[in-house]
Amino acid sequence: MTPGPGVAREFPATVLAGPYADDLDLPYWEGLRAGELRLQRCGRCGLWIWGPRWMCGQCRAFDPAWVAVEPVGRVFSWSRTWHPFIPELAGELPYVTVLVELPHAGGRRVLGLLAENDDADIAIGDSAAGIIQQPADSPWPVLRWRLASTANGTERGDER
Repeated sequence: MTPGPGVAREFPATVLAGPYADDLDLPYWEGLRAGELRLQRCGRCGLWIWGPRWMCGQCRAFDPAWVAVEPVGRVFSWSRTWHPFIPELAGELPYVTVLVELPHAGGRRVLGLLAENDDADIAIGDSAAGIIQQPADSPWPVLRWRLASTANGTERGDER
């Protein structure tokens, strides 16, 4: 049964959940377990880094720190998908992928699935907030994006 409009749904845990074999992104996943979104930031030049890197691309310092970031931003881009690019999402069609720009992380953009139902009304510039979900069948939590809501409906960029 498909949830109604605006209802968050759980996606299968096997969808890209968990650290890579080299553990470079392990602090990101551990952050989710602790209820935080963590991104890298260079201790030397202050550059925010996403996706995970061994060294800063700006000043070439090694081992950037993992810093907790407020998971709020604006929708930079989005796409509604009717094709199951990975088998785990075959029963969840259509789903919405969003790219959220984070002002508290130097404008870094984080890609993820929208938690709301597939028929969510979405536009570039919409406010979005990250929510951390713990699927029952996975040891790792996942970050999903939810459109910010007000009592009058969905908040849109600078329109309201």
